[in-house]
Amino acid sequence: MNLKVLLAFLALFLITIFTLAHVLLTSQGGSSQPPRCPSITPSAQPWRQAGRSQLFADLSQEELTAVMSFLTQYLGPGLVDAAQARPSDNCVFSVELQLPSKAAALAHLDRGSPPPAREALAIIFGGQAQPNLSELVVGPLPRPSYVRDVTKEHHGGPLPYHQPPPLATEYAQMWRHLKEVEFRKAPIFLASVFNYNGSTLASLHATHCGLRSGDRVTWIGLYHNISGVGVFLHPVGLELLLYHRALDPSQWAVQQVFYLGQYYADLGQLEWELKAGLEVVRVPLPSPNGASSLRSRVSPGPLVQLQFLPLGSQYSVQGNLVVSSFWSFTFGHGVYSGMRIFDRFKGERVAYEVSVQELSVYGGESPKTMMTYLDSSYGLGRNSQGLVWGVDCPYQATMVDIHILVGKGTIQVLPGAVCVFEEAKGLPLRRHHNLIESLFYGGLASSALVVRSVSSVGNYDYIWDFVLHPNGAIEGRVHATGCINTAFLSRGEESHLFGNRVGEQVLGTVHTHAFHFKLDLDLAGLKNWVVAEDVVFKPVAAPWSPEHQLYRPQLTRQVLEREDLTAFSLGVLLPHYLYLASNQTNAWGHQHGYRIQIHSPLGIHMPLESDMEKALSWERYQLAVTQRKEEESQSSSIYYQNDIWTPTMAFADFINNEALLGEDLVAWVTASFLHIRHAENVPNTVTVGNSVGFLLRPYNFFDEDPSIFSPGSIYFEKGQNAGHCSVNPVACIPQLAACAPDLPPFSFQDF
Repeated sequence: MNLKVLLAFLALFLITIFTLAHVLLTSQGGSSQPPRCPSITPSAQPWRQAGRSQLFADLSQEELTAVMSFLTQYLGPGLVDAAQARPSDNCVFSVELQLPSKAAALAHLDRGSPPPAREALAIIFGGQAQPNLSELVVGPLPRPSYVRDVTKEHHGGPLPYHQPPPLATEYAQMWRHLKEVEFRKAPIFLASVFNYNGSTLASLHATHCGLRSGDRVTWIGLYHNISGVGVFLHPVGLELLLYHRALDPSQWAVQQVFYLGQYYADLGQLEWELKAGLEVVRVPLPSPNGASSLRSRVSPGPLVQLQFLPLGSQYSVQGNLVVSSFWSFTFGHGVYSGMRIFDRFKGERVAYEVSVQELSVYGGESPKTMMTYLDSSYGLGRNSQGLVWGVDCPYQATMVDIHILVGKGTIQVLPGAVCVFEEAKGLPLRRHHNLIESLFYGGLASSALVVRSVSSVGNYDYIWDFVLHPNGAIEGRVHATGCINTAFLSRGEESHLFGNRVGEQVLGTVHTHAFHFKLDLDLAGLKNWVVAEDVVFKPVAAPWSPEHQLYRPQLTRQVLEREDLTAFSLGVLLPHYLYLASNQTNAWGHQHGYRIQIHSPLGIHMPLESDMEKALSWERYQLAVTQRKEEESQSSSIYYQNDIWTPTMAFADFINNEALLGEDLVAWVTASFLHIRHAENVPNTVTVGNSVGFLLRPYNFFDEDPSIFSPGSIYFEKGQNAGHCSVNPVACIPQLAACAPDLPPFSFQDF
């Protein structure tokens, strides 16, 4: 045989042996790399066609573009981009979805009527001799042709320009005024006391702007500003009261200065006092790696545990629509109010709308920290962005981008502003191990479908979750984390009346958090009732031994007929069971119902005597149920922050003793907690123990627990081989999970 041919055969033989060995080793687990799982991290898909649930979907990039183009023509050539606008300019401040009326939406969803027009709500700043703003409804989308001014309908007339949140240009001009005008009055003081070099100080603004309606004066606290550290834990003890009502910034001026518990006319006086021997507290610049840094104190170690889905997710996301085997719901993301959902369970509507309404924070010692904050004015939705895979959401969560138009004339993309995922709790949702008579085990691992966003409002990060469980329960919860806001420790032990010391000269100030939710439930239709059930112990002679007395629990049941009976103030004990019910019954003759439970410590509310309380009157009630009305669709307003003394609507006025028998009802829930800041809040407040919310639980709504139909349920008896897949699906996990998850590369596009 030719030598070349022999060598060729030998080479081919060796290649064949090597290939067979590789295949055998791989199939028998000899490879160092396990095979890839077939699952793919789910991604949000765009709308393929106009669906019913698109009624509640946020405005798309194309719709926002169409609205801006239409308004640019409608408002004329004087329109200025909001990012560069002054109070005297015309600009479009924000555009978001105008929700359709409920009657029109249900006529389409339930009775097949034509869908209501998709519309946008635009807030317009109007530059004129007396600047004001207007609210305009623009439609129909995606090709708008009309504008309807709803300012008077919503607020009784035009709104003065001091009521809305300041424009970005106004904030920038305020800081520019301080640096270029006010700071020049005290160069020695700023440099020698705070090491100020032109860039080492930053400002944080108090809200509201003043102490009476029409004011435009703001307390501004100064903090050390070191890159990568954050400013909130580094107050320097200097706060300035800036007048900025005049449209001409050259007329602005600092009216008072607060330093170490004392008030001065301006920085010039403080400079003079320093030269005369004023006692000061010198504040060194913070270290980039000091106690306030979020950089890890140790070398990188093992990664956190990864929850992965070897068979893929059990839900789909199309646009704003999420569908699973049990739930289908549309989520929305309001620019100001944040998260909301509109849902169905197994095809039947439970809640027309579940939404966040408002968030308030108040408390403190120094002038800046004494003020009340209504965070919807900052935008719970506009400040939701930058969710991080593996930390803020499971790595295999579906990330959804949100498009917004607020504060500038161009559309912004908030990448990964919302995530959707399945939450495994490591706890059985239900189980029973029967050891009496027959021997068996049945159970279901607890899992739930979660839609989440996180609002980073200044120093705080609020994690908003709507959780949908396979037994039909709906949970709303919020966790508070982020950096604490602080004041300078200026009065020694007396300052401890307002909080705890958390740094060298830093006071963690006491404050409260209150969250308001709207629960518009439609149980088997629009006609619902409010029912309270409780237990009383009744004495009874034991029938088999009459000389002995027993006390047995007995149900009491009361239909709460009017709104005043369902307005439960803070501190009032709620009935153990309070639920909304329909006039339809289950197989056992009980009204279909959903029980409302509130998970919250006892709240603390501002005294009713305060002239600010009316705008916060929703905080009076841990729970209130009212007739649903379109004109009572929101419990607060973004305009109350800067004019908290003259609200155009007060939530307490919703409660006017109207009948609640067979009406379309809305439950309003307040969950709140007191936060006395302490050392362990540095550098971050943790989520553990800082969570409140509500739970809606089916109460005779079904004939049995609907989770019994979950495909994840397991059941086996004595004598069966529980280690076999055909008997126990959990036994399949070692084979199903013997693969590496097919994960996308990490991505973060927010900065």
